[in-house]
Amino acid sequence: MNWLNSEAFVLFDQHIKWSDMIGNVIGLIGLALGWRRSVWSWPVQFLSGVVLFAAFATAHLSGSAGKQIVVMLVAVYGWRQWNRGKGQAQDGGIAVRFATWRERAWLVAAAALGTLAVGALFTAYPALSWDPWPDAYIFVGTVVAMYAQARGMVEFWFAWLLVDVVGVPLNFANGFAFSGFVYVIYGALVLWGMRDWWLRSRQPAMEGAPA
Repeated sequence: MNWLNSEAFVLFDQHIKWSDMIGNVIGLIGLALGWRRSVWSWPVQFLSGVVLFAAFATAHLSGSAGKQIVVMLVAVYGWRQWNRGKGQAQDGGIAVRFATWRERAWLVAAAALGTLAVGALFTAYPALSWDPWPDAYIFVGTVVAMYAQARGMVEFWFAWLLVDVVGVPLNFANGFAFSGFVYVIYGALVLWGMRDWWLRSRQPAMEGAPA
Protein backbone atom coordinates (compact mmCIF):
# COMPACT_ATOMS: atom_id res chain seq x y z
CA MET A 1 0.00 0.00 0.00
CA ASN A 2 3.05 2.29 0.01
CA TRP A 3 2.23 3.38 -3.53
CA LEU A 4 -0.80 5.28 -2.17
CA ASN A 5 1.50 7.83 -0.54
CA SER A 6 3.90 8.03 -3.47
CA GLU A 7 3.90 10.88 -5.98
CA ALA A 8 1.48 10.50 -8.88
CA PHE A 9 2.50 13.60 -10.86
CA VAL A 10 3.40 17.29 -10.55
CA LEU A 11 0.78 19.98 -11.22
CA PHE A 12 1.69 23.68 -11.16
CA ASP A 13 4.88 22.82 -9.25
CA GLN A 14 2.80 20.95 -6.66
CA HIS A 15 3.57 17.26 -5.98
CA ILE A 16 0.34 15.24 -6.17
CA LYS A 17 0.08 12.07 -4.09
CA TRP A 18 -1.99 9.09 -5.20
CA SER A 19 -3.84 8.87 -1.87
CA ASP A 20 -4.65 12.60 -1.95
CA MET A 21 -5.96 12.39 -5.50
CA ILE A 22 -7.95 9.16 -5.21
CA GLY A 23 -9.49 10.01 -1.84
CA ASN A 24 -10.64 13.45 -2.94
CA VAL A 25 -12.07 12.28 -6.26
CA ILE A 26 -14.12 9.68 -4.37
CA GLY A 27 -15.16 12.37 -1.87
CA LEU A 28 -16.23 14.64 -4.71
CA ILE A 29 -18.45 11.86 -6.08
CA GLY A 30 -19.91 11.38 -2.59
CA LEU A 31 -20.75 15.07 -2.29
CA ALA A 32 -22.38 15.03 -5.74
CA LEU A 33 -24.51 12.07 -4.66
CA GLY A 34 -25.42 14.04 -1.51
CA TRP A 35 -26.62 16.90 -3.70
CA ARG A 36 -28.79 14.35 -5.56
CA ARG A 37 -30.02 13.11 -2.14
CA SER A 38 -28.88 9.58 -2.93
CA VAL A 39 -28.28 7.22 0.01
CA TRP A 40 -25.20 6.00 -1.89
CA SER A 41 -23.54 9.26 -0.87
CA TRP A 42 -22.73 7.62 2.47
CA PRO A 43 -20.84 4.45 1.43
CA VAL A 44 -18.91 6.55 -1.09
CA GLN A 45 -17.97 9.04 1.63
CA PHE A 46 -16.96 6.11 3.85
CA LEU A 47 -14.56 4.85 1.17
CA SER A 48 -13.15 8.35 0.72
CA GLY A 49 -12.54 8.51 4.47
CA VAL A 50 -10.58 5.26 4.42
CA VAL A 51 -8.24 6.46 1.68
CA LEU A 52 -7.73 9.96 3.09
CA PHE A 53 -7.13 8.64 6.59
CA ALA A 54 -4.12 6.76 5.26
CA ALA A 55 -2.93 9.94 3.53
CA PHE A 56 -3.24 12.34 6.48
CA ALA A 57 -2.03 9.90 9.11
CA THR A 58 1.35 9.67 7.38
CA ALA A 59 1.55 13.49 7.17
CA HIS A 60 1.27 14.00 10.95
CA LEU A 61 -2.07 15.80 10.62
CA SER A 62 -4.00 14.21 13.47
CA GLY A 63 -7.00 16.51 13.13
CA SER A 64 -7.41 15.82 9.43
CA ALA A 65 -6.78 12.10 9.95
CA GLY A 66 -9.22 12.05 12.86
CA LYS A 67 -11.70 13.85 10.67
CA GLN A 68 -11.69 10.86 8.32
CA ILE A 69 -12.55 8.54 11.22
CA VAL A 70 -15.49 10.81 11.96
CA VAL A 71 -16.41 10.76 8.24
CA MET A 72 -16.57 6.96 8.37
CA LEU A 73 -18.59 6.86 11.60
CA VAL A 74 -21.05 9.52 10.50
CA ALA A 75 -21.32 7.83 7.09
CA VAL A 76 -22.69 4.75 8.85
CA TYR A 77 -25.10 6.96 10.84
CA GLY A 78 -26.13 8.88 7.72
CA TRP A 79 -26.72 5.68 5.76
CA ARG A 80 -29.13 4.47 8.45
CA GLN A 81 -30.88 7.85 8.78
CA TRP A 82 -31.39 8.30 5.05
CA ASN A 83 -32.60 4.73 4.57
CA ARG A 84 -35.20 5.35 7.27
CA GLY A 85 -36.26 8.65 5.70
CA LYS A 86 -36.19 7.51 2.08
CA GLY A 87 -39.42 8.28 0.25
CA GLN A 88 -40.49 11.19 2.48
CA ALA A 89 -40.20 13.75 -0.31
CA GLN A 90 -42.78 13.89 -3.10
CA ASP A 91 -40.21 12.66 -5.62
CA GLY A 92 -39.46 9.61 -3.48
CA GLY A 93 -36.15 10.99 -2.18
CA ILE A 94 -34.94 12.32 1.15
CA ALA A 95 -36.90 15.27 2.54
CA VAL A 96 -34.69 18.26 3.34
CA ARG A 97 -35.40 21.22 5.59
CA PHE A 98 -33.90 24.22 7.32
CA ALA A 99 -32.85 23.65 10.92
CA THR A 100 -34.86 25.28 13.68
CA TRP A 101 -33.27 28.20 15.54
CA ARG A 102 -32.74 25.88 18.49
CA GLU A 103 -30.93 23.37 16.28
CA ARG A 104 -28.81 26.13 14.75
CA ALA A 105 -27.82 27.34 18.20
CA TRP A 106 -26.75 23.80 19.14
CA LEU A 107 -24.75 23.42 15.93
CA VAL A 108 -22.93 26.72 16.43
CA ALA A 109 -22.28 26.00 20.11
CA ALA A 110 -20.99 22.51 19.33
CA ALA A 111 -18.69 23.90 16.62
CA ALA A 112 -17.28 26.65 18.86
CA LEU A 113 -16.83 24.60 22.02
CA GLY A 114 -15.58 21.59 20.09
CA THR A 115 -12.96 23.65 18.28
CA LEU A 116 -11.75 25.18 21.55
CA ALA A 117 -11.51 21.76 23.21
CA VAL A 118 -9.77 19.98 20.33
CA GLY A 119 -7.51 22.99 19.63
CA ALA A 120 -6.46 23.06 23.30
CA LEU A 121 -5.73 19.32 23.17
CA PHE A 122 -3.57 19.68 20.04
CA THR A 123 -1.76 22.67 21.57
CA ALA A 124 -1.05 20.78 24.79
CA TYR A 125 0.25 17.77 22.82
CA PRO A 126 2.10 19.17 19.78
CA ALA A 127 2.93 15.65 18.57
CA LEU A 128 -0.73 15.29 17.60
CA SER A 129 -0.71 18.10 15.03
CA TRP A 130 1.61 20.62 13.42
CA ASP A 131 -1.27 23.07 12.85
CA PRO A 132 -3.39 22.67 16.00
CA TRP A 133 -6.07 25.33 15.58
CA PRO A 134 -6.78 25.02 11.83
CA ASP A 135 -6.67 21.23 12.25
CA ALA A 136 -9.14 21.41 15.15
CA TYR A 137 -11.43 23.74 13.20
CA ILE A 138 -11.55 21.35 10.25
CA PHE A 139 -12.05 18.32 12.47
CA VAL A 140 -14.98 19.77 14.41
CA GLY A 141 -16.47 21.57 11.40
CA THR A 142 -16.63 18.31 9.49
CA VAL A 143 -18.42 16.59 12.37
CA VAL A 144 -21.02 19.36 12.47
CA ALA A 145 -21.46 19.44 8.68
CA MET A 146 -21.91 15.70 8.30
CA TYR A 147 -24.31 15.49 11.24
CA ALA A 148 -26.43 18.23 9.66
CA GLN A 149 -26.33 16.37 6.33
CA ALA A 150 -27.47 13.14 8.00
CA ARG A 151 -30.41 15.07 9.50
CA GLY A 152 -31.31 16.53 6.11
CA MET A 153 -30.56 20.14 7.14
CA VAL A 154 -29.85 22.71 4.43
CA GLU A 155 -27.34 24.29 6.82
CA PHE A 156 -24.92 21.44 6.15
CA TRP A 157 -23.88 23.19 2.92
CA PHE A 158 -23.04 26.39 4.83
CA ALA A 159 -20.95 24.37 7.28
CA TRP A 160 -18.97 22.78 4.43
CA LEU A 161 -18.21 26.21 2.97
CA LEU A 162 -16.81 27.37 6.31
CA VAL A 163 -14.65 24.24 6.55
CA ASP A 164 -13.34 24.76 3.01
CA VAL A 165 -12.21 28.32 3.76
CA VAL A 166 -9.58 26.93 6.15
CA GLY A 167 -9.11 23.55 4.51
CA VAL A 168 -7.82 24.86 1.18
CA PRO A 169 -4.76 26.81 2.46
CA LEU A 170 -4.02 24.13 5.07
CA ASN A 171 -3.89 21.42 2.42
CA PHE A 172 -1.57 23.44 0.19
CA ALA A 173 0.68 24.28 3.15
CA ASN A 174 1.04 20.61 4.10
CA GLY A 175 1.72 19.18 0.66
CA PHE A 176 -1.77 18.00 -0.25
CA ALA A 177 -2.11 20.16 -3.34
CA PHE A 178 -4.71 17.98 -5.02
CA SER A 179 -7.00 18.50 -2.02
CA GLY A 180 -6.59 22.25 -2.51
CA PHE A 181 -7.44 22.05 -6.21
CA VAL A 182 -10.40 19.74 -5.66
CA TYR A 183 -11.77 22.00 -2.93
CA VAL A 184 -12.28 24.68 -5.57
CA ILE A 185 -14.61 22.22 -7.33
CA TYR A 186 -16.13 21.37 -3.96
CA GLY A 187 -16.93 25.06 -3.50
CA ALA A 188 -18.84 25.24 -6.79
CA LEU A 189 -20.68 22.00 -6.06
CA VAL A 190 -21.54 23.15 -2.55
CA LEU A 191 -23.08 26.38 -3.89
CA TRP A 192 -25.06 24.38 -6.46
CA GLY A 193 -26.20 21.84 -3.89
CA MET A 194 -27.10 24.60 -1.43
CA ARG A 195 -29.37 26.21 -4.00
CA ASP A 196 -31.04 22.88 -4.84
CA TRP A 197 -31.69 21.91 -1.21
CA TRP A 198 -32.83 25.46 -0.43
CA LEU A 199 -35.48 25.30 -3.17
CA ARG A 200 -36.57 21.80 -2.18
CA SER A 201 -36.98 22.85 1.45
CA ARG A 202 -39.40 25.57 0.28
CA GLN A 203 -41.57 23.33 -1.91
CA PRO A 204 -44.18 22.33 0.69
CA ALA A 205 -44.69 25.98 1.74
CA MET A 206 -44.81 27.17 -1.86
CA GLU A 207 -47.33 24.50 -2.81
CA GLY A 208 -49.53 25.48 0.13
CA ALA A 209 -49.40 29.20 -0.67
CA PRO A 210 -52.50 30.84 -2.21
CA ALA A 211 -52.42 31.41 -5.96
